[in-house]
Amino acid sequence: MKNDSPFHRLSKESRSTTRREFLWQSGGGLGGIALASLLGRQGLLAAEAPPASARPPVGSAHFPPKAKRVVHLFMAGAASHLDLWDFKPELVKHDGQASDFGEHVEAFQNGLGPWKKPVWDFKPHGQCGKMISEPVAALGSCVDDMAFIHNVVGKTGVHSSATLLQATGFNLPGFPGMGCWVSYGLGSESDNLPAFVVLPDHRGLASNGVKNWDAAFLPSQHSGTVIYPGRENPISDLFPHRQGDFITRDSESAAHELMMRLNQQHAATRAGDARLDARIRSYELAARMQLAAPEALDISREPDSILAMYGVDRATKEWPKEINPREEADYFWRKCLVARRLLERGVRFVQIWSGNDNGFPRRNWDSHEDVERDHGPLAMGMARGASALIHDLKQRGLLDDTIILWTTEFGRMPSTQGGKGRDHNPFVFTNWLCGGGIKGGLTHGESDQWGYKPLDRTNPTTVYDIHATVLHQLGLDHTRLTIRHNGIDRRLTDVHGHVIPDLLA
Repeated sequence: MKNDSPFHRLSKESRSTTRREFLWQSGGGLGGIALASLLGRQGLLAAEAPPASARPPVGSAHFPPKAKRVVHLFMAGAASHLDLWDFKPELVKHDGQASDFGEHVEAFQNGLGPWKKPVWDFKPHGQCGKMISEPVAALGSCVDDMAFIHNVVGKTGVHSSATLLQATGFNLPGFPGMGCWVSYGLGSESDNLPAFVVLPDHRGLASNGVKNWDAAFLPSQHSGTVIYPGRENPISDLFPHRQGDFITRDSESAAHELMMRLNQQHAATRAGDARLDARIRSYELAARMQLAAPEALDISREPDSILAMYGVDRATKEWPKEINPREEADYFWRKCLVARRLLERGVRFVQIWSGNDNGFPRRNWDSHEDVERDHGPLAMGMARGASALIHDLKQRGLLDDTIILWTTEFGRMPSTQGGKGRDHNPFVFTNWLCGGGIKGGLTHGESDQWGYKPLDRTNPTTVYDIHATVLHQLGLDHTRLTIRHNGIDRRLTDVHGHVIPDLLA
């Protein structure tokens, strides 16, 4: 009897077509290839394990690590160090007076007006007495676990280049994100979730978009997996569209089996093709995520006490109606809580973004027009979420081996722009670190009296130093974590960077 089923015809036609052409024609590549791996793991297909050389180098730390995982908090648009973390009494004293930098300053726009004092009052917090401002006061209970670096310098005042520099170590596109390097160096602690997860701003992507977390010349499975907590479909294309009600369990199983066989046939003719191996592993991971991701993202499973810790509204003033601080807090705490759930399930690197690149009205940290309007709600939401995350990790015993890194692409000028705003300042800004063997309750490096440049201009802190220090805590020597590309041994820190010993507990 002639077998004229769709899958028989596809199998027959595939003998005379390439895999790429077949996938293009059939349109079923991701689901088929991905879930075929799951069937193989369940013993329903005779699937062979990938060769050892094709597997991620899990556990390949260069020396015993102090940390296992990282949360990277990125404030897109350039958060003002002067209004949040780096208190400058001289700006209060000389507020409104003509600014004098003692040298020619090339401003990004026209932000060389009078000196501008901090928008909010600063108060001391913790046993260390760290001065932080009103909108980020929720982090006051955490400062004894945090290390502030106030002499970080950048290379450019252009958002796209500066964002790439902080995210990838290079101010040009085409280089792997920091999380990609951690994934490449250590792999994931979970078989069912990716090593590197990105939680973007709910309103859109920051400058450069996916280039900030793309694997570039590293194997593609090390790219960040984008998740939008709170959306109906947090992970795009992980499950069939609701209109695909014609798909049955039997037809799906037949498709999985066919795609697995095609995969095996194609791979057998292209031994050592790293691109193919990486794509297959990515699809296989997608299959396993269909089971693991929904559970990891389901924050309704959390007890009321945890939800309250992340979601308490501590707003102390009224904000313009068009900017809702409660809304900002809701989105950020949700991402922080999801980050904790992902970390405890084996994800190595979670990157949380605040701020997008979609222009006006401002929903990012690029406060040329009005620092109070733009920074206030964002800062309050960030501080509440970050504080809850720190306390939550600490009470679970996870903060000891989890690094939290807070950064932005550059700072803002101590002089005013248009009376209420501040211009770009790539000459100095603030990062802070917490957990993972980082010494808390300290400040490393100072900016000058105006917060314009490092106090010691001969010894600033660079992003390479920050990256080198984080990798060191993960047990990775930043000079040895390399890959050969176009004749060059590339690394996250390029040819720069030093571990900052003062930060290490």
